Amino acid sequence: MSVNTMEHKGFAARVEYSEEDELFIGHIAGIRDVIGFHGDSVAKLRAAFEEAVDDYLETCKKLGKEPNKPYSGKLHLRLEPELHARAAMLAETRGKSLNALIAESIERSVTAA
Repeated sequence: MSVNTMEHKGFAARVEYSEEDELFIGHIAGIRDVIGFHGDSVAKLRAAFEEAVDDYLETCKKLGKEPNKPYSGKLHLRLEPELHARAAMLAETRGKSLNALIAESIERSVTAA
């Protein structure tokens, strides 16, 4: 199976292709609720994904429930004190905040992947 992603209304989906079933299978990523969808073509998969997100949001609204947010943008990170100090010093010498230095490092890593 190969893995890819799609996005709609701020939600991302993890998409796999099953050679055995000749079917694209997707799940909304980054939320606690389990939402899946599928399609036998990219167009059908895209439509099923958008329908799943729209249905999820509508269901949450009807139930008076806040939908799970995909990601808040906040990341709590634990580092060894020595690494924390070295990173903070590097950020300072570059005239950046530690947050900016870490965000840039993560951006480079995920872009290279």
